[in-house]
Amino acid sequence: MRLYALCDQELLDKRAISLEDYVSIAIEQKAEIIQYRNKSADLQFIKRQLIKIRNIYDGFLIVNDAYELVEFCDGVHVGQEDIREIDPDPLKAIKILRGVTGKDKILGISTHSKEEVLEANEMDLNYIGLGAYRNTSTKEDISTILGERLDEIASYSKHFVAAIGGVKKSDKFSHVTYHVIGSGLIS
Repeated sequence: MRLYALCDQELLDKRAISLEDYVSIAIEQKAEIIQYRNKSADLQFIKRQLIKIRNIYDGFLIVNDAYELVEFCDGVHVGQEDIREIDPDPLKAIKILRGVTGKDKILGISTHSKEEVLEANEMDLNYIGLGAYRNTSTKEDISTILGERLDEIASYSKHFVAAIGGVKKSDKFSHVTYHVIGSGLIS
């Protein structure tokens, strides 16, 4: 199992956990990737948080959505809704994003179905997040729970696959590269 730690600022605030403590836990758990997600802050706050993480963590650092800050990390992750805000055509949106990030940065997107995985296969990506595997307390708007189908759907991807949504370190998959753990890392 390879660990991709999802550092969600709202969760940290809710549980009164400092960014530094979360990153220390991620390091102890041997996280290869940390994604910093903050859906409500301005870019300056997110930038400061990325710099703090970079100062104490030397693994891969991904920012959620804020592609404008890619110079402060190793890559960007965007969700399906966020892709369509860039351009209604997801293939065009990824070309635009790749133009911003360049080839040397990691680019990943969220997927939720076999159809979205197959569409992602046509995109210039490094990985996909696939899920939700099960219900999670960190996202309230989950419309599709893939459960045991997640591994079979992952087999259609030509990209690395990160299982998302309620994933536990103990979960077993055949076609998944990373377990994305958010609140489970600090539970």
